[in-house]
Parts: sequence; C-alpha cells; structure tokens
Amino acid sequence: MRLFAAVWPPADVLDHLDLALAAVRPRGHAGEEPVRWTARDAWHLTVAFYGALPDAVVDDLAADLAAVADATAPFDLALRGAGVFAHRTLWVGVSGDVAAMARLSARARDVGEALGAYPDVRERHRPHLTVGRARPGARPPRRRGSPRGARGPGERAAAAQADPVDVLAQALAVYDGPSWSVQEVTLVESRPGEGRGGGPLYRVLRTCPLAGPG
Repeated sequence: MRLFAAVWPPADVLDHLDLALAAVRPRGHAGEEPVRWTARDAWHLTVAFYGALPDAVVDDLAADLAAVADATAPFDLALRGAGVFAHRTLWVGVSGDVAAMARLSARARDVGEALGAYPDVRERHRPHLTVGRARPGARPPRRRGSPRGARGPGERAAAAQADPVDVLAQALAVYDGPSWSVQEVTLVESRPGEGRGGGPLYRVLRTCPLAGPG
C-alpha cells in the first residue's frame, strides 16, 4: 500500500477556498486551462509521506500514529496565501499554529520510519494544500530582453507571456481563509491513477483523534 498521514480541512473551510478559486480561474474549456485543478475531495495537508509499505505493517503504523495523535493537543490552522513549487505545482499556504503542525509531522514521520517507511526527507515546516498543477506546455517562453514586471502600453502582450501558474499564485497571494481547529490526523491509502481525471484515489484507513493536553 502507498500511504501517508494527513489533516483534512472541514467543509466550511473548503467551501471558502472553492469560492476563491472560482474567482481566479480562467474562463474557458477545462482542457484549455493552463492548470489541471485538483479535485476538492483530494484537498488535504500532508503530515507525513510513508510511500509503499507491506500490508503486514499497516495495523502497527495505524496504532503508532494513533498514539502520536493521543499525545498531541488540538491546534488551530487557517489556509492563507499561495505559491508555486518548481513553476508547476500551485498551492495554498497555511497560517496559525504552524509549529504544532510541524511537531505533529515530525512525530508521524518518525513512527513510519521505525516501521521501514520511505524516508520522508522533505521539510514539512511549510504545510500547504495543492490546488493544481501546470499542464504540459502551459508555461510560455519569455521573450529575450523583456524584463519581468514590465508595464506600459504593451501590458496585455506582456501578460500573455507571463507564466500562467505564477499569475494564479499572485492572484491568490492575498487569500485568507477561516480558521479551524485540527482535531484529528488520518492514515490514508493513495491509489495513483484511480481518481477523477486520472489523479490518485484516496481511502482513509484510520482516523486518529488529537487528545493531548492543551
């Protein structure tokens, strides 16, 4: 099984984000959009990525993750701002008790590695929610000699040459979503290619309530 631990924002938080994305999405046929948008039911914050693990250790991983959650107090987060990874992945950032999220990530990663999970070397100090990925060929080449941020009579022509994913990230940079209390962490199975639009299909294997002292 291909596994990861995640925090899922509640419905009202996702509703707010949905409206913000609808306001910045280019109008036109879906296949013509520069970004392949992530399905709403896949919107999550990755806590730890475990990779492929044998079925025999899944129960132990679930029990150890539950123990981590039992010792972790609930904390508040909010979706805020946006950015792009490698000119390809469009994400919405997180504010609130990010330090508590980082501690949860470190502990969740440790229990996975103790059971032989994939070493998750990526830093989790910047939690984020992926909302889209650039379609192949969506990033136009820059014209030689045309500086970034050029303005003037040719502004529309320059905008046409702008990286469309960067443009969307700039539009979402001021996004500030509602706060929520993180009350649980989940162990999730990912099935690549089985979800809508050829994306991964996620199946929650265990929900672990956060029950530590405040």
